[in-house]
Amino acid sequence: MSQTCKKRLSGLILPNVMTSTNDLSAFLIQTHSLAPYGLRRLSTLSPPCRRRSGDDFPKSNFSAAYTSSSSTEHRHIRSEEKAWAHWRKLKQPKLIVAPMYDASELPFRMLCRKYGAEAAYTPMLHSRIFAESKKYRSKEFTTCKEDRPLFVQFCGNDPEILLEAAYQVESYCDYVDINLGCPQRIARTGNYGAFLMDNLPLIKSLVTKLATNLTTPVSCKIRLFPSLHDTINYVKLLEDSGCSLIAVHGRTRDERTKERANWDAIKSVKSSVKIPVLANGNIRHMDDVEKCLELTGADGVMSAEALLDNPALFGGFRSGDWVAEGDDGFEDGGVDRGRLMVEYLKLCEKYPVKMGIIVSHVYGMLGKWFDEHPDVRDDFNKEKELSFEYIYRMVDRLRARGVQFPLYVKKI
Repeated sequence: MSQTCKKRLSGLILPNVMTSTNDLSAFLIQTHSLAPYGLRRLSTLSPPCRRRSGDDFPKSNFSAAYTSSSSTEHRHIRSEEKAWAHWRKLKQPKLIVAPMYDASELPFRMLCRKYGAEAAYTPMLHSRIFAESKKYRSKEFTTCKEDRPLFVQFCGNDPEILLEAAYQVESYCDYVDINLGCPQRIARTGNYGAFLMDNLPLIKSLVTKLATNLTTPVSCKIRLFPSLHDTINYVKLLEDSGCSLIAVHGRTRDERTKERANWDAIKSVKSSVKIPVLANGNIRHMDDVEKCLELTGADGVMSAEALLDNPALFGGFRSGDWVAEGDDGFEDGGVDRGRLMVEYLKLCEKYPVKMGIIVSHVYGMLGKWFDEHPDVRDDFNKEKELSFEYIYRMVDRLRARGVQFPLYVKKI
C-alpha cells in the first residue's frame, strides 16, 4: 500500500429518485432486525457494478413513528452492546483527527498521534475507483501498525460498489466510514457526501449493506439538517440501519466554518441514539475540547482545520491566536511550527507522499512565517524542483530571521 487520497473525486452514479430534505418524517425508521456485526454473514465478493438505477430506491410515504417487536428490539440491543464493546476495546479515544482531503494522509496522522491524537480518519477515498483499480488502492491508501485506531472513509452512492471497496480495507482499520457530510461542489456533482441527505432510502441501503456484510463496524460522518427534528430522525435511521458510530459535524450542508458549529444539536443527537457519537466543529484548542465534551456529552471530538495550522493541538499546545494579550497563565511550550514541519518531513521520508500534499502542509504550518517574510514564500513558490533538502533549508532560513511563532501551553 502507498499514498492516501489525493485525486479529484467525481463520476459516481447519479440516482434518479430523490427524497425531499424538508420532510424526513416521510421515511419510516422501521428496521431493527440487523444482525450485530459479530454475527454477520459475509457475502460473496462480486465484480464491480457498472450500472445502478435510482429506481432501486423508490419514494415512500411513511411515518417517522415506529414500533418494534420484542425480538427485533432484542437484536437492536445486542447491536448497541457490540458497538460499545468495540469502542471500549479501542480504549474510547476522545481526540480524533478528522478526514481531510489531501491532508489527513499517513505522515500527518502520525504527526498528530505523536502530539496526543488518539484516533484518526484517512482522507476520503472514492469507492468505485478504489474497488476497480489496484493502482488507485496502492497509491491512495497507506497505513502502518502504529496507525490505529483508524477510520477509513469512503464516498459512494452504490451499495455493492461501496461494499466491494470496504472489503479491501476492513482488515486494516477499526471502522469503515461512509462520508455523508462533504458539502463541496464536487460532492454535489458526484452525488455523494452531504448530498445523499436528499435520498434517505439510498443512505439506508448503503449502511445496511456494509453493516450486514463486514466484520468491521460501520461509522457515518454527517451534517445537520436545518430542522432538529429531521436530524434526530436521520441519526435514528442510521442507528437502526446498523451504524455503530456517528460523527456529527455541527453545521448544515450550506454552512461553512466561519459559522459557529451547533453544539446544542450535537447534544440532542447524543441523547437520541444509543451508540457512540463524535462531535466536530469549532475545536481550536484543548479548552474547546473540554467545553464541547461537557456541553454535548459526546464520546469524543474531531478537529480538522485547526490541526492543519497546529498538529500539536491535542497535546495541549495552542498558537498565540488563542492566548489573550497579557494572559500570564500560558508559557512557551518549547515547540514551534518549524519543529513540527521538520518532524512532518521526516515522517514523509519514512512514509512517502506526493510533493503536492507536502506543499499544502508547508503552507498550513509555516503560513504565519510566510506572512512575515513574503520573500521566502515567493522563493518557495518559484522553486521548480522542490525537495526535502530545500524545505529543511527554508525552515533554517526562516529561523535565522529571528522571528518566532511559538506554541503555548498552560502553566502548571
